Amino acid sequence: MTENAEIDLKYRKLIRILKEMGSAAVAFSGGVDSALLLYAAHEALSDGVIAVTAKAHVFPQREFEEAAAFCMKEGIRQEVFLLKELEIEGFSENPKNRCYICKKQMLKHVTAIAEKCGCKYVAEGSNTDDLGDYRPGLKAVSELGIRSPLREADLSKQEIRLLSKRFGLPTWEKPSFACLASRFVYGETITEEKLQMVERAEALLSENGFRQFRVRIHGTSARIEVLSEEINRFFEKEFREEIAKRLLEYGFSHVSLDLQGYRTGSMN
Repeated sequence: MTENAEIDLKYRKLIRILKEMGSAAVAFSGGVDSALLLYAAHEALSDGVIAVTAKAHVFPQREFEEAAAFCMKEGIRQEVFLLKELEIEGFSENPKNRCYICKKQMLKHVTAIAEKCGCKYVAEGSNTDDLGDYRPGLKAVSELGIRSPLREADLSKQEIRLLSKRFGLPTWEKPSFACLASRFVYGETITEEKLQMVERAEALLSENGFRQFRVRIHGTSARIEVLSEEINRFFEKEFREEIAKRLLEYGFSHVSLDLQGYRTGSMN
């Protein structure tokens, strides 16, 4: 069986799963995975699907705007709620199960909206690749009975990107994104001010053409991760000094470049 044929089979399986659900509220962040899930759910369920998106300090404004634009373009109803994550007990202390604490509260909000709108199920966008990393948020998914149709259809991240490209979704080559809280080392207090510092720093890297990156925060120090092939850009004195100057203006006391480059889960 060719790769395309296998992906076709998995997508048809995804559509069957969604149709059997009857109606669903999709926890929609605007990322690669949830965008394909929402697109497929709309194909399978038409008006029987709604997108539910959180506004929170841990999600950059640009991500929220992209999610809203996606729903508008596809003609999908979107419900938005305010997640006051810094008020969730235990979250700001940033324990190792921080993602579980936040995800559980967020999905409770999504579930409440689903019930209000008459949706039978809540669906979220984890895929088979998520099973191989430290993902405490998946525990919350399991405890609340949330469906993960992409995983149920055995779809990987690469297959999701290929399908997204086939359907012309703007997210097909979107860089992987994790919430801004993942930039903090476990045990370091998460504050609104520091989240804003990280958001501004990462927006600056995006404006300068970097696609996959992280700005990790240690106290008030910034550690920049970019793809290995892009590290050389920081060897240009003028560019390096401008980036450092801007980050210092944002409130960082020290700026460093991680010579290992960008990698997922470096704070795990």
